[in-house]
Amino acid sequence: MDNPQRIDGRADDALRPVTIEPGIAPHAGGSVLIAFGLTRVICAATLEAQVPRWMREQSVEGGWMTAEYGMLPYSTLQRKARDISRGKQDGRTVEIQRLIGRSLRAVADLKKLPGHTLWIDCDVLQADGGTRTAAITGAYVAARIAVEKALGEGRIKENPLREPVAAVSAGVVGSRALLDLCYVEDRDAEVDANIVMTGSGRFVELQASGEEATFSREESAALVALAEKGIAELIAAQAAALAAAGISG
Repeated sequence: MDNPQRIDGRADDALRPVTIEPGIAPHAGGSVLIAFGLTRVICAATLEAQVPRWMREQSVEGGWMTAEYGMLPYSTLQRKARDISRGKQDGRTVEIQRLIGRSLRAVADLKKLPGHTLWIDCDVLQADGGTRTAAITGAYVAARIAVEKALGEGRIKENPLREPVAAVSAGVVGSRALLDLCYVEDRDAEVDANIVMTGSGRFVELQASGEEATFSREESAALVALAEKGIAELIAAQAAALAAAGISG
């Protein structure tokens, strides 16, 4: 018996429709509006001529890359209160922005950003699952555009980004391994994974957990194989978006 179609009609190994629109925030050094299906995130990169205090105090050479992430109040079906209204960031927000920062730093030579910090701001306009993976994928494109602008202005001398980085979710839903989960699939998943990889096929991060369930080595391998396929397609989409912005590589 054939497997039933997914809620949006995709094959098990298919991404949602992906679009990456550069130039969405003109005052940023680089920006994109990235969509994974109905999930939409603005990613903007800004280069500042300063580094964190701990780098100055410890005389650490080079620069820094870091990220901030937030879900706008109207990004979900029910209004999500801003963190500032609660007086602190929630744990999920902190976890995701640290993951975005780690992902960018994994493909960067920070010594090529002397005295500078590249800030990546990721704001979720609409959430339908996979906001962190869309944010990472869009963050790289925004960062690359900002770096190209800084090179052109003579603010830095070398491109610190060695290769692309992208991320995608995968999961086991109804005993089936699926790529790029939408919200309903993510909600119902027995196993949920978020996988970050570089353009050369190396892993930055593997996050996988059973939701009141366990999973086998074979299921884990199936999720990784799905992610490898999806990330290769996402990196091609990144390259196309950069080409549209007049940037190669």
